[in-house]
Amino acid sequence: MTRPIIGRVAPEPRRTIGASALAQAGLTAGAVAGPGTARIAVDLLGGDHAPAVVVDGALRACQADPALHLLLVGPLEAAGELLAALDPADHHRVRTLAAPAERADLARAAPPAEREAARRRENEAARRGENSGSETNAARDGAAARESGGSGGRGGAAVGRRPDRHAESWVESGVRTAVLAVAQGQADAVVSAGSTGATVTSAALGLGRWPGVRRPALAAVLPTAAGRLVLLDVGSSVDPDEQTLAMHARLGAAYASVVHEIEGPRVGLLTIGTERGKGDKLRRSAPAVLAAQRLPAGARFVGLIEGNDVVLGAAADVVVTDGFTGNVLLKGLETAYALIGPPPRTVTPPPRAAILLGVSGTVVVCHGAADAQDLAAGIALAAHLHRHAAVAAIAGLISQNEVSHE
Repeated sequence: MTRPIIGRVAPEPRRTIGASALAQAGLTAGAVAGPGTARIAVDLLGGDHAPAVVVDGALRACQADPALHLLLVGPLEAAGELLAALDPADHHRVRTLAAPAERADLARAAPPAEREAARRRENEAARRGENSGSETNAARDGAAARESGGSGGRGGAAVGRRPDRHAESWVESGVRTAVLAVAQGQADAVVSAGSTGATVTSAALGLGRWPGVRRPALAAVLPTAAGRLVLLDVGSSVDPDEQTLAMHARLGAAYASVVHEIEGPRVGLLTIGTERGKGDKLRRSAPAVLAAQRLPAGARFVGLIEGNDVVLGAAADVVVTDGFTGNVLLKGLETAYALIGPPPRTVTPPPRAAILLGVSGTVVVCHGAADAQDLAAGIALAAHLHRHAAVAAIAGLISQNEVSHE
């Protein structure tokens, strides 16, 4: 996986945080969204067991939520399997979009000026992926294994299985097309179990980052003995600096306030000990930066916490760490809970999915090894976040005290 966000995204008109992409682009969506309707673009080719598992998960989500509309992005034959299993009365809730063959269909719905702008963005994204800089194909392959521990973080190819270049390009085009659908108002959110790097990069380029956010963060929710907590980053940025951790602390605090309705969330920094001077260079220098900044929603920095505090959940509501450590911790705890059961007081386990915070749109990332139930839960999470305008509310809290660290 590439380092998703290094420097600035390609220059383009920044979308207003939380505003409708449809209204700003002047487009007409392919499906009219009624009250309570959530239109989710699902990447059919994302994940180790795609498309079968993704189709199964999408079918479950559609059957469980009568107000859910799906835009299935990928091979049309896979989408046909879902339609065949779905009640004919619900077929109107499912649309399909081939990737990459029908990517031009979205552009044709836009005025000429918008089509030209879309072409420029696509060319710039392609240039960034083909040049000899940090976004080269070779770097993308090598960094993906390094940043995700060989499994694409919360997505990507299985260990030891290297797809050929044509197949990989096809898979990555799926999430790019799904993101483009959101950018042009064809969908309200994206769900993918594919490459974390491709998803983060596509979202940053296609939707734009919030002012002051250099590297978006993947935030997951873990059950604890005291309830639940927000853990970030879990795979987007494996080598952050102090300022990136500080921004992620603000993103996590805003998320906990908006989605979990926690008043004055407590934010802790994960390290190997609570004594002063413990940890590596980043963990020794970051506390001063975190303590000095003003956190949104009345949140406060409570200092250093250890791994046991993550399980107990009594010390913090939000735990901040680098993407490498967060991803290892997340997968380890999820596997342990699957084997021995979740912590006490866990009524409903949170979905095994993460939201990408810091981009102008709702993007949910599932594990590459996700099963059908995980995909269904990820789709339900995306629909819930859209219906509650969570991303706009989080962005509003962040923008109230914007601090840029580009």
